[in-house]
Amino acid sequence: MGRRWERTGDEPVTARSALGLRLLLAVVYTPVFVAGAVLFAVWSASADPAGAPSAGSLAVVAALCAALALLSALDLAVVLRRRRRERGPRNR
Repeated sequence: MGRRWERTGDEPVTARSALGLRLLLAVVYTPVFVAGAVLFAVWSASADPAGAPSAGSLAVVAALCAALALLSALDLAVVLRRRRRERGPRNR
């Protein structure tokens, strides 16, 4: 498959993206962020209204973890698609 864009800079012809590292990070941190979102959401739901940390701040942290989990899952999908495309069609 051809390149989507022409080379415009002075990068080496054989330069490659660090897809392996991105794959490792996405595989490790997607479940971590999902677990964090669930943990903070449950903690927020059972938090004392006058307690510290407040239920609102815990909900914000849970939402942040959920957003990072979504971003990490999307990156995982992109990396897997790019790796499949780089390998090309399999010979049967």
